[in-house]
Amino acid sequence: MLTRLLQNALLVAFIMAGGGYSGPAGAQYVENSGAAERAYLVGVLIHIARPVLEATSRGELHKLLPTHEWEKPRAAWTHYEAFARTLAGIAPWLELGPDDTSEGRERAQFIELARQALINATDPASPDYMNFGQVPDQPLVESAYLASALLAAPTQLWEPLTKEQRKNVADALRVSRTVPLTHDNNWVLFPALIESALWKLTGDVQFAAIERAVWLFENEWYLGDGIYGDGAEFHADYYNSYVIHPMLLQVLKVAKEKGHPGAEKSLRIALERAGRYATILERLIAPDGSFPVMGRSSAYRFAAFYHLAYMALAWGLPKTLEPGAVRAGITAVVRRIMEAPRTFDEGGWLQLGAVGHQPGLQEPYNATGSLYVALTGLVHLGLPPDDPFWTAPDAPWTQKRIWAGEDVPRDTSLD
Repeated sequence: MLTRLLQNALLVAFIMAGGGYSGPAGAQYVENSGAAERAYLVGVLIHIARPVLEATSRGELHKLLPTHEWEKPRAAWTHYEAFARTLAGIAPWLELGPDDTSEGRERAQFIELARQALINATDPASPDYMNFGQVPDQPLVESAYLASALLAAPTQLWEPLTKEQRKNVADALRVSRTVPLTHDNNWVLFPALIESALWKLTGDVQFAAIERAVWLFENEWYLGDGIYGDGAEFHADYYNSYVIHPMLLQVLKVAKEKGHPGAEKSLRIALERAGRYATILERLIAPDGSFPVMGRSSAYRFAAFYHLAYMALAWGLPKTLEPGAVRAGITAVVRRIMEAPRTFDEGGWLQLGAVGHQPGLQEPYNATGSLYVALTGLVHLGLPPDDPFWTAPDAPWTQKRIWAGEDVPRDTSLD
């Protein structure tokens, strides 16, 4: 486990190196080792999440999170973005609970940080009480990420709370019901996921949001070959991975568990499509760990592979994908991104960019807080270290095999 001294040494090291990340202090990355790849990724998760969770657990995120001139129009909700998206990314890892390994002891610390941060973020008397709906639109998105975290880690984030603390969390999510849904696209999944979490955790649910989102994606917005439109239109970006596939599956998982009519059939359809899109994502990883940076929200970094990581975590990979290859491919992507200079500022906060600091990628809806959605690309850390995903023999991912001249089976479409 990293001591505070080693953490500070690491911070100094990445500042001197230009803001990149070189792995856990004192650790040597060994390629072709599932255990080493996991250790590296856990170090990345800790490095990104620590400033957010430590500040929020002390009630100081509003004071400490940078708000630059370029993001001033987004200042009302950047803190909620940083908190909710961080929690959504690390929740599967937290749910593994503490144990007597170095990773398990580190995880125990982060469970305490995350739980206290959740308490502070939803306590109306806290200086870090988040913006759950005081201004239109964006809080609806962040409440969906908070809902995702609660569904992923109920044992660590929900069950230990007092009755009053649970009420605060549920009341915070219910505020989203007052936020108008003004976008007829992937946004329909946000109220659906919030209602799913309330349904699972409290029994309180408004079915209309869930049923509308499932219907639209299943029947109206599916374009074929594992790809959904973002609404009625197609966009060449990663929103099928950032939001659509993983959030739709989370909604349907709860609906099936609750015995909602039609949920089992809808989940079966969604999983078939999700498996194909996971295959597409794996094929986008180049031999050197790069991938096409295109479309909206490119500054979300390796969140582009959220869906591939989520399939490995929650549903299993398609049979055509080898766990060792997917593991190595995702790790290669994370390494290429995290080791770019100026990924972090002097205080350890993420800077805007896909590979380092690239202000030209700014979207009108970006803020520093929104960048922490990158952590959703690490949800596969919720698989325990002895899972076959981590213990499987190393294997090259598809593009690495093809560009090495290996004869590989042809790719086939879903429909």
